[in-house]
Amino acid sequence: MRLRYFLVFFLVFLLAGALCPVPSNAREQVVRVALKASDIRSIDPHYGTTTLDYACIDPMFNALVRFKPGDIDPEKIEPDLAEGWNVSPDGLVWTFYLRRGVKFHKGYGEMTAEDVKFSLEKAANKDSSGFAKDFDALQKVEVLDRYTVRLTFKEKIPSVLGLLTDYHGGYIVSKKAVEEMGLEKFKTNPIGTGPFMLEEYFPKQKLIEVRNDDYFRGRPLLDRIEFWFMPDASSREMAFRKGEIDLCEGEREQAWIDKMKKVPGTIVDVFGPGETLTLHFNTTKKPLDDIRVRRALAYAISRDELMEFLGKDVTEPLVSPIPTSYLGGTTDVPLYRYNPEKAKALLKAAGLGKGFTLKEVITEMSDYRRPMEQIQAQLRRVGVNLQMDVITHSAYHQQIRKDVNPIVLYVCARFPTADPILTQFYHSKSIVGTPRGITNFSHYDKIDDLIEEARRETNVEKQKALWAKAQRKILEDAVAYPLCITKFVFARKDYVDLGYQMKSTLTLVDTIKFNTRILEK
Repeated sequence: MRLRYFLVFFLVFLLAGALCPVPSNAREQVVRVALKASDIRSIDPHYGTTTLDYACIDPMFNALVRFKPGDIDPEKIEPDLAEGWNVSPDGLVWTFYLRRGVKFHKGYGEMTAEDVKFSLEKAANKDSSGFAKDFDALQKVEVLDRYTVRLTFKEKIPSVLGLLTDYHGGYIVSKKAVEEMGLEKFKTNPIGTGPFMLEEYFPKQKLIEVRNDDYFRGRPLLDRIEFWFMPDASSREMAFRKGEIDLCEGEREQAWIDKMKKVPGTIVDVFGPGETLTLHFNTTKKPLDDIRVRRALAYAISRDELMEFLGKDVTEPLVSPIPTSYLGGTTDVPLYRYNPEKAKALLKAAGLGKGFTLKEVITEMSDYRRPMEQIQAQLRRVGVNLQMDVITHSAYHQQIRKDVNPIVLYVCARFPTADPILTQFYHSKSIVGTPRGITNFSHYDKIDDLIEEARRETNVEKQKALWAKAQRKILEDAVAYPLCITKFVFARKDYVDLGYQMKSTLTLVDTIKFNTRILEK
């Protein structure tokens, strides 16, 4: 009898197997991403400032509103944790109505108005955020009820929604988690509401995120994301070619793009808005305190030569601090066209006819190092010996904020209006080393009035005129020299479906969304 039951069970098992075969073409729903940095700086979203940080932060967090995936057009900003909002007639009071039932990771409960108030106040506090300056105009955040929060601003700002979107200080964190862990622990153990949550972080190696089954937009299609820290370009490329990596941050160079397009099964993504490459001259360090020397450096640099070196597919010219694709961008500024003889004459007039030496640090990241090596070669032609020590990317960001460099190359993208860049890099309150200083590496303090007047101006044309005037002043005083814009480059296996069309992103990487998936063979 037992034998008969066994045979029946065995036949049923075989039949079930025949009717429901295990799909042999199924791939593991895991995306392995290789990024060009040796470690994260912070994955507390209010501190993360590097491309690697952004890549890891984005899948774990949401904001009140968000950019449409793959498109940073401000006109297309859409609800995220907020279902909707209304604005007072004077534009100073914004009331947001939250989604109900949104859960934080790892049992930290439902996201409520208290979390939003806590997060925005944290983002606005210099002791708990690297982006506090962005929130200068925020007067108060009030909880009206569990799902309603009201923001009051002291003055109108160019874009409230831009401030609150899924970027920098706009991310919403768990109040309970931050209070339980403390700020330091939260930097490597963040709790958000995004489609993926942190599983494990291996310093200087990788970070793993796993699916958040409670994600409010639906169950994510991927099981896991692995972010591998691989600063060496050859190692990333080799791992990608061997199939150990599915998504690979590339080199922003024409030769790399052309080479990778020939690799079977590879899609090369080149996307915007690109990052601005700008040299900031530290006016507190000799001899850069002399305007003749700063202007000489500007005349000694050839943008065309630099762009030819980096490649036509990845570069666009940048002649003023604000790109023309941003609201407030202009080309009506002093251009300092390449003129090495004029540079030499200015240096001679400054008593530096025999040249001089500058010492500084530069990051290992090729997006900085390679352009800076080009600048180094160009400056050598006019007698300027630029000596550079190569350090890690996270150390570079720490050192330049300690004011160690006479010339700082900073590569960045910002919300596409003029105010964030002008405020963060050229307002006196942003001077590095000051209580709220962030990225004013030149120690410039001559356009505060223009920045603040433009921020209050309600007429767009008058506002743009004020921003243009500020940019002309920056170039006239030669405290910075815009080089070019470089677009982002990633190689992606053709079986990785991002789930959206990539046109542009402030996250600076091919971002992983809840509907990103691995296609079957």
